Amino acid sequence: MTRDGPASGSIQLYWIPLGAGGSGFVRLNGRMYEAMKAMRERRRPLALYHTALQVYLPEGRFVVETMWPSPDDDTRSRGVVLQGPVASPLLSRWRTFRYEVRCWLDGVLPDAGEAVGGLRRVSDDPEQARRLVDLASTVPALVWGRDQSGTGEMWNSNSLVSWLLARAGLAVDEIALPDGGRAPGWDAGVIAARRP
Repeated sequence: MTRDGPASGSIQLYWIPLGAGGSGFVRLNGRMYEAMKAMRERRRPLALYHTALQVYLPEGRFVVETMWPSPDDDTRSRGVVLQGPVASPLLSRWRTFRYEVRCWLDGVLPDAGEAVGGLRRVSDDPEQARRLVDLASTVPALVWGRDQSGTGEMWNSNSLVSWLLARAGLAVDEIALPDGGRAPGWDAGVIAARRP
């Protein structure tokens, strides 16, 4: 795994601090969640991360990530390939309770500059890169913040990224988090991806 510039047929992973570039609401909620989780597990609180991908193919660069809430109904303009419910399927009729999976050609990753350690190239395999982009619209649209599939962890943006990486054939167990950090939902995606 390297950290140099992009190549056609490569996958780059970003570890972005939870709530980076936002209003502080997500960051505050994340800190409260992690403080309670750490107290229950009798450990010190860790930094929380949101993950996103950039995939380079001959036709261009794709930004692959999950965002919540959906800002408006113009989903085509930001490469939305799938939407899923937040908290409850009954609430998903309102945009505030929908997340979107983006696979956005020439898209924007606004918090890329905040990523700890910068980009991490996790693959230079053109077949894996192509497979990942093709899989983006097939991610399970599970309820964000719930453990519907019984993995022991909630489904969220990290679940999407780890699911895609695992299904694309990458050795996800070899991808290391930044020191002193945690990505809630990561294991949920890996477990779900390995099921038939």
